[in-house]
Amino acid sequence: MTGTRDDIWVFAYGSLMWHPGFAHVEARPAWLRGYHRAFCIYSYHYRGTAERPGLVLGLDRGGSCRGMAFRVAADEAGEVLAYLEDREHVLPVYERRVLPVSLGTRRVPATTYLADRKGPQYAGKLAPERIAHLLVTGAGRSGTGIEYLENTVRHLDELGIPDRRLHALLEHARRMAAG
Repeated sequence: MTGTRDDIWVFAYGSLMWHPGFAHVEARPAWLRGYHRAFCIYSYHYRGTAERPGLVLGLDRGGSCRGMAFRVAADEAGEVLAYLEDREHVLPVYERRVLPVSLGTRRVPATTYLADRKGPQYAGKLAPERIAHLLVTGAGRSGTGIEYLENTVRHLDELGIPDRRLHALLEHARRMAAG
């Protein structure tokens, strides 16, 4: 099913993959080149506080990322983009971009949200030990960082999307939490 010329695609790499929260007519595994899924954004509300920050996922430069692409019907595109702005721009931590993603042998332009490297919550590339520490100690309105990591790994596994780095990070964080 190819859809109309005005349908849009949305690329998801984190919780949007299993909880998009918007109507779509198609969902497909997708691959984005040039960016990777990373715990590169400090969280002061959802997974941490100002005193004990946590981390959340962002798309950062380099590598590639397997995720999901959702096709949104043209007549719902404006509403979905407004919903995504509200969801992803609670704080200025993401930059909305349209980038090409691969759906098997086909490439389509897809709206996605990159980590805003100029934003005050951009953590950059942290050592795995530091990431694990922030995930273990961070807790906010939406729960703990380690719960977020466990949930992400579980859902990626269920979707058949491999991410060895997140599996290794989860094992490291669990050992750190156990003391």
